Amino acid sequence: MPKQKTHKGMKRRFKVTASGKARHRSAFRGHLLSAKSAKRKRRLRNSGIVDGADAKHVVEALRPSL
Repeated sequence: MPKQKTHKGMKRRFKVTASGKARHRSAFRGHLLSAKSAKRKRRLRNSGIVDGADAKHVVEALRPSL
């Protein structure tokens, strides 16, 4: 039986916390920031927690590297 491989794209985009939750960087922070308000950019600065069924898929894809 072959080993399960870590999804390299997810490894770069997500991080699993100590409690086992998946953390992600906020979208819309890459470029064109001059058009966005300071309040909006401040909110986007924080990383979010992946929830629902997506969280399970992310953690499973990262499992071998944990």
